[in-house]
Amino acid sequence: MHASQNHQNQSGHMQDRLSLAPEAAAQEIALRSLSVAAHKRQRILVGIAGGPGSGKSTLAADVIGLLNDRIDGSAARVPMDGFHMKQAKLEAEELEAHKGAPQTFEADAFVQLLKTLKSARSPVSVPGYSRRIEDVVPNAFTIAGNVPILVVEGNYLLLDTPPWNEIPGILDLSFFLHVSPDVTRARLLRRHAEHGRFQPDWIERHVEKVDMVNYEAVEASSPHADVRIDLKVER
Repeated sequence: MHASQNHQNQSGHMQDRLSLAPEAAAQEIALRSLSVAAHKRQRILVGIAGGPGSGKSTLAADVIGLLNDRIDGSAARVPMDGFHMKQAKLEAEELEAHKGAPQTFEADAFVQLLKTLKSARSPVSVPGYSRRIEDVVPNAFTIAGNVPILVVEGNYLLLDTPPWNEIPGILDLSFFLHVSPDVTRARLLRRHAEHGRFQPDWIERHVEKVDMVNYEAVEASSPHADVRIDLKVER
């Protein structure tokens, strides 16, 4: 069991607020997605937003696993990460130091993909992102035309600046994952260190000057979600 609270933001948008462990959060998102899909009887896009290191990718994979265990092929993941600017473009535009910030994504292309997927009935190729090479991988995977639930995950799904502000209107259901700044910082320091490609001083500087700045921007977008989930995690 979990307690649910309703909150109304300044624009009048009603938001459910839950406090859940990750496993329970995945079950909640899956159940709500099934409910919306049954009501709409057409493909739906479910957004999972949250700051860097909030566990979006892991939770999205868990949700998709739950949905596909129920009916195989009923859900697929659409990650925003595939729309990072390519490394060569970041370097050419002198944005490399800000990698991960909103301006370092091909936002227009991402929004267009979501619009395409909303009505697509044939396969659509989607780019991915490799943390091994720290760059975009074109045509990393394909979304089949008959998948009824697409789980879209990314930091900036709920930003109120163009063109990001088009995304909430494309999504049929949206969730925001909140993780405390201390846990987020520790996770990001670990993540960058595990890749083994960066020096410790670079990692600490990047986390403070880029990742945590992005975290604050993303947290400010949380009122735009249909459901906010405060994740019960300690590390």
